[in-house]
Amino acid sequence: MEETTGAEPQTPPAGDTPASEPRVTHEVDGGTVRLTIDGELTDAARRPLVRTLTDLLLAEHDLQRVELHLAGVGFMNSAGLAVLVQLQKMAVPRAIETVLVEPPSTVTRPLQLTGLWHRFTVVQADGQVTAEATGDGGPRPGPADHS
Repeated sequence: MEETTGAEPQTPPAGDTPASEPRVTHEVDGGTVRLTIDGELTDAARRPLVRTLTDLLLAEHDLQRVELHLAGVGFMNSAGLAVLVQLQKMAVPRAIETVLVEPPSTVTRPLQLTGLWHRFTVVQADGQVTAEATGDGGPRPGPADHS
C-alpha cells in the first residue's frame, strides 16, 4: 500500500478570500485506489484531486476502482460537483469505476438536487451499496409518449 498527503497551504493574493484546499490522501491497494478528502469540496479542491488522480492513472495500470472517501467533507458547492464529475470522467476511458464512500448530506443533497446522483455508485464505510450508478444522469430511453 502507498499513501501520500496532499496540498500544501497557499497564500492568497492580497484582497482575496483564502481558498482552503482540502487535505487529500491516497492509498493504493491492488486494483483499488482510495482518495480521502477532508475539508471543503470547492474549486480549490480541483487542483489537488485532479493532480493526484492523474498521477495515479499514469502510474497504476491495473486500476479498476477509484473510491472517493468523503466523510470528512463539511461543505460542497457547484464547483465541487464539477470536480466530482471531472474525476469520474477521467476514469471512464479506462473503464475504472468511481465510487463515493460515506458521503455526508453536504455532498449527497446537492448531487440529488442536480440529478448527478445517478452518475455514481455510493457505498457506506462497510462496503454496503446504498445507490448504484445508472449512467450519466441523463434521461433514460423509454417508450415515446404521443398524446
